[in-house]
Amino acid sequence: MKALTSISIIAFSVILFSGCFPHQGPQANIEPAGFFTGIWHGWIAPFSLIVGLFDAEVVLYARNNTGWWYDLGFYMAVISGFGGLAFTRKQPRDSQR
Repeated sequence: MKALTSISIIAFSVILFSGCFPHQGPQANIEPAGFFTGIWHGWIAPFSLIVGLFDAEVVLYARNNTGWWYDLGFYMAVISGFGGLAFTRKQPRDSQR
């Protein structure tokens, strides 16, 4: 049952996010991708990579972007992952106290 739930969640996520993937079709030149779009594309980069293996129009990185700001958002998201950058870190408990 857990496997079916996991597969269903993954399939639903891929379908939900498929409209948000960077692409290189005729719609790609409507408006350049900015900072926040770069953050989003960085977060979904692993999924874009997998989907891009099967669909030639899905790319990892939006070619039509605002430049440095898009790059900053993209790389911040790729480096931090899902919550990898934290302003406060939990202190390890010292079991010898």
